[in-house]
Amino acid sequence: MQPKLWLIGILFLGILNILNGQISQDCSTAIPICSNTPVNGGTDGFGTNDFSGADRSGCLLETTTGFIESNSAWYRFRTNASGQLGFDIAFDPSEDWDFALYRASDCNNLGDPVRCNFFDNSESRTYMGVGEDPGGATDTFLYEPWLDVVPGEDYYLLINNFSNTNSGFSIQFSGSIFETNPYDALDCSIIDNLLGPPMALCEGDLVQLDATTANAVSYQWFSDTGSGFTPIAGAIAATYQPTSSALYRVQANTSDPSQIISDVQVAFSPSPTTYALIDEVVCADTGSFDFSLKNAEALGSQDPDAFRLSYHLSQAAADSGTGALPVSWPLNPGLYTIYVRTSSRTNPNCYDTSEQFNLEVLAAPQLLFAEEVFICENGGVAQIGELNPEIGVSYSWDTGESSSSLNVSSPGSYTLTASRSQSGTNCVVQRTVAVIASTPPSIDEVLIEDLQVANRVTVTTYANGNFEYSLDDGPFQSSPVFSEVPAGSHQLYMRDSLGCGMVSETITVVGYNAFFTPNADGNNDFWQIEGLEELSNPVVYIFDRYGKLLKQLSPDDPGWDGTFRGNPLPASDYWFRLNYTNQLGERVEAKFLNAHFSLKR
Repeated sequence: MQPKLWLIGILFLGILNILNGQISQDCSTAIPICSNTPVNGGTDGFGTNDFSGADRSGCLLETTTGFIESNSAWYRFRTNASGQLGFDIAFDPSEDWDFALYRASDCNNLGDPVRCNFFDNSESRTYMGVGEDPGGATDTFLYEPWLDVVPGEDYYLLINNFSNTNSGFSIQFSGSIFETNPYDALDCSIIDNLLGPPMALCEGDLVQLDATTANAVSYQWFSDTGSGFTPIAGAIAATYQPTSSALYRVQANTSDPSQIISDVQVAFSPSPTTYALIDEVVCADTGSFDFSLKNAEALGSQDPDAFRLSYHLSQAAADSGTGALPVSWPLNPGLYTIYVRTSSRTNPNCYDTSEQFNLEVLAAPQLLFAEEVFICENGGVAQIGELNPEIGVSYSWDTGESSSSLNVSSPGSYTLTASRSQSGTNCVVQRTVAVIASTPPSIDEVLIEDLQVANRVTVTTYANGNFEYSLDDGPFQSSPVFSEVPAGSHQLYMRDSLGCGMVSETITVVGYNAFFTPNADGNNDFWQIEGLEELSNPVVYIFDRYGKLLKQLSPDDPGWDGTFRGNPLPASDYWFRLNYTNQLGERVEAKFLNAHFSLKR
């Protein structure tokens, strides 16, 4: 009679090659876990369709197989604490992996995933998961937010390789529940395998596999390192202490007679050593410190592909693997002790945090003076540079002077270099100031528009500059346009806003028609200037194109009727001049008038 065969654990006969790890392609036989898993031997195929022909599940879409799964591995776990939970899935950076996490206790009722990632690995990352990238990357698309959990929640985790070739992965749990409950954050009671869950260990760790079974009369242990199971010589006790990575099997023969067979994956990851690091002194103006430049120093001759380094501000953070500083760390002046954590990429629990180094960030000299200064074109002096020099800082100009400030009278570019030396490091900053000659003010033309009761006056200049304008001792303004200007004589001021001079002009605002038609129809028969009554003793002189005086007008005259000595003059263009007595009693001529009009018949 054949003895009965009891399978304790998960065996995948005819489904997977179980050379290096326990993997289940189907949700119904998901591997129960309650701690980190070692790197498995990879996935190949997807077993049965766990999604009943659906074309998507959360973020997961159809793969090259035409189904959601292509090369899948299923795990399940149960939470045993409250807080944040995360995990890191570590893999070869050349491979493309996806995952979906379901809060469910039944494979037939998974629902939508609570965390899901379907991004490709075009950036060749080595981690994906929930929480934070252990390498400190903040720009990765392969991480989903932390998951808040409470005790007793069941989860199924699908990890799927999009392509057909892969080298496996490991699962590394993280989050606050593993800080508050380092030994029981996950419930191990879900594991009914005689030998327990897969074991991720460090070189030198002592572990004992215990297959003690009631009614067992004999035991035999086997190992598989890639060529199938072979008996371990002399391993015939109920317990066995492995010393190398392999898939281990125990066969317990009972008195019924029957056999109990159980498998477990055991993987030993190398335990790193962190080598001594030299202290660093840097200048704050460099912006950031690149911790990757310290990696080779910390690793020595160890394989950089086998270990990961992170840098922390406290020993406690380094020991727990939390609060890793970004690889490019923004600098602020001060003295910092940086604690180094060197850990195995396949098992973050294999680490060394025995070394640290001092990072002294020196405050760079501050140059805050204006980068643009104006001096008067017709002669002037400007003081440039730092007026309040820092103690312990040396200064030098590209002109040869060694002061923090400089008096200059010529336009051009001037560069000041400031340096501070401390702890053998010289922090140097430079700042350039452009000294620009300011054009003195000069009025080119004054345009008077509308020519009614309230007029618009616009000032044009000979050159561009920083000018301000004022009318009749009013406030200065940056605009050269004045609106609502009444008729009369006005004083216009123009000044350089930087103090390089001021000019003034007297302008006369009056109104007149551009043409008149003296045809005795009672409409526009006379030509006269409006607003003369605002001037003192004004006189208007009218001329033909040859300069012949034709008419002299005062404010009391009705205007010119287009005749000379009683004879009508022909249709043509005519000119005029206006003078009056100013406030000083001087006879002056109005400027900026377009002193021209037309007679039409």
